[in-house]
Amino acid sequence: MDLTDILDNRAVRSHSGVLNKSRLLHLVSNQAAAIYNLDSRGVYDALVTREKLGSTSVGRGIAIPHARIGDLTQVVGLFTRLSDPIEFDSLDHHPVDLVFTLLAPVHGGAEHLKALAMVSRTLRDDGICKKLRANHLPEKLFAVLSQTAFRDAA
Repeated sequence: MDLTDILDNRAVRSHSGVLNKSRLLHLVSNQAAAIYNLDSRGVYDALVTREKLGSTSVGRGIAIPHARIGDLTQVVGLFTRLSDPIEFDSLDHHPVDLVFTLLAPVHGGAEHLKALAMVSRTLRDDGICKKLRANHLPEKLFAVLSQTAFRDAA
């Protein structure tokens, strides 16, 4: 499994003017509904429910919101680069500007955990994060994430 297995190029966005976590989760939910044919409200509710268990920020300006969704048959992802970092209840108290959302089937088993580990490993790379922060065009962001997949395969 690599990022291109779970990330549709239409699911990579750059946003400005997002003021808080709730608004971000609404944007991501609407995007998931449009791209992956899911119920926007169901996705939003699942992401909010997961956030109530504890922030999905992993530090250094990165968050990996994730939830299980009944209408899915495989793990899917959405990547969002925020022009202006937002508060995300991070343990390191840093605002978040790179967000990789993972949605998994309710009975997805280990695939959800594999995807979460892969995204976490990718976003731990300072060089990749620097490239993501230096670009705002979705096609360039997707290219950075796609090249990561091919680099890891080599």
